[in-house]
Amino acid sequence: MNVIGSRPDGWWRDRDGAVERLASQLERWAEASGERVTVVLERRPRVPLPVTLVNVEWAPEPGRDAADREIVRRLAAWLAEGEVTVVTSDRDLATQARAAGAAVDPSSRFRARLEAT
Repeated sequence: MNVIGSRPDGWWRDRDGAVERLASQLERWAEASGERVTVVLERRPRVPLPVTLVNVEWAPEPGRDAADREIVRRLAAWLAEGEVTVVTSDRDLATQARAAGAAVDPSSRFRARLEAT
């Protein structure tokens, strides 16, 4: 939601649609960049997202910062597989990600790159 919420474009009126648009943008970006991409959502999508290159995960427990907690929980395993960049505008998540050894990219900067793809 950090990437979705980085631009006030009315996403809050259709959260499911915003998640689907983000997944489609990530799919195009993954194809163009060759990067491995995992998106962690606050909850399971209502319908399967139309992606094949993007790994879609979600927090098992609902609540504030649920996706952030899930990212932190998975960081060690992801880092064991190689370099990791966490995209977030959340200061606490960024601090935890850096402490674990991940790079951090601000949501608004990453979204601009997505939209340029």
